[in-house]
Order: sequence, then structure tokens, then C-alpha cells
Amino acid sequence: MSSPIPDLKKIAAAIDHTQLKPGTLVHDIEKLCYEAVNYGFAAVCVPPLFVKLAKKLLEGQTPKVATVIGFPFGYSAVEAKLSEALLAIVDGADELDIVINFTAIKNNDWAFVANEINNLLPVIKNSNKIVKVIIESSVLTDDEIVKCCTLYAAAGVDFVKTSTGYASGGASVHAVELMRKNLPPHVSIKASGGIRTAEFAQQLLDAGASRIGCSSGVAIVEGETFNAAY
Repeated sequence: MSSPIPDLKKIAAAIDHTQLKPGTLVHDIEKLCYEAVNYGFAAVCVPPLFVKLAKKLLEGQTPKVATVIGFPFGYSAVEAKLSEALLAIVDGADELDIVINFTAIKNNDWAFVANEINNLLPVIKNSNKIVKVIIESSVLTDDEIVKCCTLYAAAGVDFVKTSTGYASGGASVHAVELMRKNLPPHVSIKASGGIRTAEFAQQLLDAGASRIGCSSGVAIVEGETFNAAY
């Protein structure tokens, strides 16, 4: 089976341009925001410390500002995640990528998982922010992924996201297809983790993702047929 021909403009419009390394510098965020505008990316995803800066740099521009909550392992207390979310909202984040407590899932504590999102979601949605939950699909079984889709769709999230990029594996076509099959149409999918080529990004979009989270956005869309508007 041949790989799909990448639609570079469509891919660009789906990218959450990401910089979450521990050693991130102010210069990195300035570059990230410039590139997001220049290439028409959907959003930038930055560490919580840089939300205010990114918001200022992107004022009046199309890309949204996303940040992470409970990143990267998801096992911080619900109260800690709530505090992170509130601070991100105050600082101006448009979208919150929340790492779920997949340790609880692996221990079959679905009551904890439901309680966590039911405590977080009302506060965030009251501020009209987009909520993406990161389920870390590479460490979950198919059955656990399906249960997550059912639980988080019922809770009212906007996106279910495959990965943090810090686990043993990242996004996969199989996981995205499984998620799309088990999510209602109004819940979107963000594929992230290990996405470094236009071909793979296109496969994930074709499988049902509508956002692509990656730090290789510029390399992905820099092709002979893609010319960035200045």
C-alpha cells in the first residue's frame, strides 16, 4: 500500500507547533511563535512559564496558545492540576493539554480517572478554553483506549490526544483509527509523539486526527511545493 501524497497546507493548518523541552529559552518561544504565524500553524504549545510571553507575541495573530497540565507523567494530584489549569487560564492560554492519570488507569481505578476530569473540566470550560486530554495511548491496551474515549467523551472534552512524547512510543495510525471509531464526531483527536515526516502526518490526518502535535513542524511542511507567506 502506497503512502498518501501529503497535503502540506492542510498539515500546516493542523499543527500545534510544540516546544516543551526542560531547557526551553525565551528565544525558543520567540522563534516558535514567529514560525507558527509564518507557516499558518494552528497553535503553539509551550511550557506554562511561557504562556504570557506566547500570548503577547501572538496578539492579533491566528495561532492559539496551548500549554500542558500535569506534564509529562500525569500522576500529580487533582488539586495540583487544577491549580496549574487556573494559572494557565489567568496567563492567557487558549487551550489546555491535560495529562490524565494513566497510572490510575493501569491500576483499573476508573473512579479516580472520572473524578479527576469531573473536577477539572467545569472550571476550565467555564472560561471557554479548549480541553485536550492526553491518554498516552502507547502504554494503554486497546480496551483501555476505548474506555478512555467513552469516559472523556461523556465528560465533555474537546480533544483526546494520543501521547506526551515522553513515553516509550508516540502516535500510531492504529491508535488514531481506534479513537476515531470510539469517539463521537464532536470530539476531535490530536495525534502527537514521534511525528517527523509529512507522510506520517498525512496518514494520521487520514486516520481521523484533526491536530498534529510536533516539534518538527517546519521540517515537515518545508517542501518544494510549500511556500510560506511572509
